[in-house]
Amino acid sequence: MKKNTETDILIIGAGPIGLFTVFEAGLLGLKCQIVDNLDKVGGQCSELYPDKPIYDIPGVPSQTADEHIKALLKQIEPFDYKIHLNQRVESIEQLDSKKSIKKWRVITSESKEFITTNIFIAAGGGSFEPRRPPGILNPDKWINKGVAYSVKNKDFYRNKDLVIFGGGDSALDWTVELADITKSIKLIHRRDAFRGAPNTEAQMRELVESGAIDLKTPYVVESLKGTEKITGVAVKHFESKTIETIECNEILFLFGLNKKLGPIINWNLDLNGKKISVDTEKFQSSSEGIFAVGNISDYPGKLNLILCGFHETTLAVQHAYQRCFPDQRVPFIYTTQNRKLHEQLGINPEK
Repeated sequence: MKKNTETDILIIGAGPIGLFTVFEAGLLGLKCQIVDNLDKVGGQCSELYPDKPIYDIPGVPSQTADEHIKALLKQIEPFDYKIHLNQRVESIEQLDSKKSIKKWRVITSESKEFITTNIFIAAGGGSFEPRRPPGILNPDKWINKGVAYSVKNKDFYRNKDLVIFGGGDSALDWTVELADITKSIKLIHRRDAFRGAPNTEAQMRELVESGAIDLKTPYVVESLKGTEKITGVAVKHFESKTIETIECNEILFLFGLNKKLGPIINWNLDLNGKKISVDTEKFQSSSEGIFAVGNISDYPGKLNLILCGFHETTLAVQHAYQRCFPDQRVPFIYTTQNRKLHEQLGINPEK
């Protein structure tokens, strides 16, 4: 029998608001599990604009999105949580119980099962799904047969003949990162201009000059080659329309991400467009025990700002505690006076 994981709060989304939820829950002694279908922590901050500065975090004049995520991860180190990447929540089910406060069964795309008292949806604009290569019929049939849309295990590409398509941060980052372990690596983009961080592009071009990377522009994917597994890819010159075939055994399509509500749309929650309607006392959805915080929540006056999401989840966690411990008052203590927190952080405020 498959073992499930019990937790106080199941958080969908490992972006800034999902991570800060762990902090607020940790202050109250609540356990958290986080599920995210990206291959790394940080949500939009890490995937779309890691090097872009953020200027509206209180007390922090300027901080890149990547620095912000690292700071949040440092902040939640003392607390009881675990992150599950490369999977999304596929289904939720309220469990039958004689108790007034019912729990939820949550199952992910990797068949991992959680039993939780509270679900926090902190999924930004919804789940991220990779953009498929244009003009290729059913490219997903080649998944695990030589085609991937993200890197789950860097070492998997050791001594492989790899072709990477894309022109953004992800394509540049992984081209540079994998250059020293692959047998051969080619980066293909439809133009000789890139949308990624300038320093990463500079690194990539240095590796091209040294012969470690083969850069091919302006080319687009034309067709995939192989029967049981990928053996190559045909590419077409964007201007001359000439076609050539490149031998390879692995292809990474890193064209960025589309935002979709995904399975959330089937969970019988009140929606306003692609957002989840919540109240402004608990930031709870139309289903008891399911909260929506961050950009995916909707209410009068809503602003899509990180600092607003911090406020939303702080209040939502208070009610989540009440659901976990209905006979207890929610403890309130300033962090400056929280001795338990000081012990967890290994600090002595009296010094």
